Amino acid sequence: MMKKAISLILAMMMAVSVTMIGASAQVSADMPAETVNSSGTFDKKNAALAATGVTLDDPMLVPRVVVTTENGNGTSLRKSDDYVSAQISITDMDGAVLSDSCSFKVHGNTTAFDPIPKKAFTFKFAKKKDVLGMGKGKKWFLIANAYDPTLLRNYMAIDFAREMGLEYTSEQKFVELWLDGSYRGCYTLYEPVQEGKDRVNIDIETNDGKKDFLIEYEQLANEEDKKYFTVDGIRFAVKEPDDTTDDQLAYVSGVMSDIVEVLKSGKREDAQSVIDIPSFAEYYLLNEYMKNMDFDMSSVYFYYKDGKLYAGPAWDFDKSSGNTNPNIGSVRATNTYKSDGIIQDQRTLYKYIGRQPWFVQEVKSVYEEHYDYIEAIFADGGLLDSLREEYGELFARNFTVYNIQYACSNYQLPPLPTYEENYSYLKNWLNERNSWLREHYDLFSYEYLRGDADGDGIVDMLDVTTLQRALVNIKVDDDGHMALRAAMNGESIEITDATILQRYFAAIDVPFELNVKVKTYLR
Repeated sequence: MMKKAISLILAMMMAVSVTMIGASAQVSADMPAETVNSSGTFDKKNAALAATGVTLDDPMLVPRVVVTTENGNGTSLRKSDDYVSAQISITDMDGAVLSDSCSFKVHGNTTAFDPIPKKAFTFKFAKKKDVLGMGKGKKWFLIANAYDPTLLRNYMAIDFAREMGLEYTSEQKFVELWLDGSYRGCYTLYEPVQEGKDRVNIDIETNDGKKDFLIEYEQLANEEDKKYFTVDGIRFAVKEPDDTTDDQLAYVSGVMSDIVEVLKSGKREDAQSVIDIPSFAEYYLLNEYMKNMDFDMSSVYFYYKDGKLYAGPAWDFDKSSGNTNPNIGSVRATNTYKSDGIIQDQRTLYKYIGRQPWFVQEVKSVYEEHYDYIEAIFADGGLLDSLREEYGELFARNFTVYNIQYACSNYQLPPLPTYEENYSYLKNWLNERNSWLREHYDLFSYEYLRGDADGDGIVDMLDVTTLQRALVNIKVDDDGHMALRAAMNGESIEITDATILQRYFAAIDVPFELNVKVKTYLR
C-alpha cells in the first residue's frame, strides 16, 4: 500500500514546474542536473513572525537560537553572499543564555539553492565557545533538514555512528531558530567536521602542517577557497589544514597516492598497514544500511592520523533511506529508493576492498555486534518512536511554517501528504532494509563439524580429550559453542559424548553422524 501511494504521488509531482540551477558540464548521463522546485513558499503570510502563530512567548520545546543580522536581511541571504555581522542569543532548556556577536551565512551546496525556502546556516564566533555543552568551537552549523519530511534521517544516522563508536562523530541537538524576527522552524545544531580538540583531534601543526590531515571526497564541487587533488580517479578536497599551501597539498596527495597503491592488492595484511579497518567497516555499514546517495558525491570524510587513514566522521544523510526519486532517470536515485541491493562497495576508496571476503566479514561482524541497536531503530517503541514522542510537537510547529509536501529538488522523493505517512514510510523502509541485509550477510549463521569439540575444524582424538577435561572442570578454550558442536543428546556435554567419539574413532557404529558440516543460526 505504501509503495502504491508513493507511485501516485510521484506521478503527480512530476508535473510540478522546476527551475534549473547551474548544471555542471561534468554531470554524466546517470546524473541528471539537480533541479529545484521554485513553487515553495516560506510561510502563509510573508514570513512575518506574528503570521506563523509561533512567538518567543510560546512554550520552550528545545533550545532557542535567536539571530539578528546587522542589516536585517538574514531571511533573504543566499549562498553567494559572504558572512554578515550578527548578534546571536542561544538559550538552553535550563535558562542559561549565551549571547555574543558572530558572523552568519547560508550553508550547504544543494540545500542552499535559492528557491529552497528553508536554508541551512553557518555561524562563527571570534573565539571558541562551548555551545549547549557540545564542546568548544568557533564555527557551528544550523542544518535545516529541508530535504527530509520526517526531520529525522540525519539525526538517526549520526546517532547510529555514535553507537558504533565512529570517532569524532558530531554532537547534535534539535533547536528552534528565529532570524531577524522571523520564526524559521526546527533545525539541528551540529559541530562541523573540522580539526579541533573537541572535534577531529588531529595534529595539523607539526612539520609545517605536513603530518595529519582531513579530506573530503568531492566529485564535482569546485570552491575557490579549497584545494583539490585526484588519486586514481578519486577526487578529494583538503579540509585540514585549512588555507592549504601548495606544499601541504603535495604532501597530502602523496600520502593518499601511497595508500591507494597499497590498497590495490586487496589483501587484508596490506590494507591494515595503511588504513584503520574497524572505522572503514563501521563507516561502510552506516552508509550501506542507510543507502546514502551522496556517498559517491560529497560529504564523505577521511582523516589521516599518526600514519594511518581512518574513515569518517559521518555527515549528511538527508538523501538516504528511500528518500530519493526513482523516476528521474538516475540509477543512483533509483538504487537509493529501493530497500534491497548493495550500492556502496565500489565507491571511493571502497572500490579496492569493498568486495574482498575479509572486508565483507568485517562488516558482517560489525552488523552483528550492533544488531540489537539497528533493529531497535525502527521497532515499535524504539529509537524513532522515542524521538517522535519527544519532539513531535516541535516537528508539528515546524510544519506550520513549511509545506510538508514541498520537494526541494527533482532528486528528492516527493513527500506524502502528512507527517504520519512520511514517518511510517521511513520506518517501513528501514525495517525492509534490515531484513534484506540480514539475509544478504547471513547474519548469525554458524557452521561447524559435528563432534569438533575444540572448534579447530578437525574431528580427532583431541576433541575427546577436550570433552574429558571440560567434564572434570579442567579449563579448556571454549568459544561458547562447544556444546553446540559436541553435545549429541542435548544442550550440554555429557560423558557419553566423549564415549561416542571414542567409538567413532574405533570404527564402531554410533547413533549419530559425525564429522559432517552443520549450519545453524545463533539467533
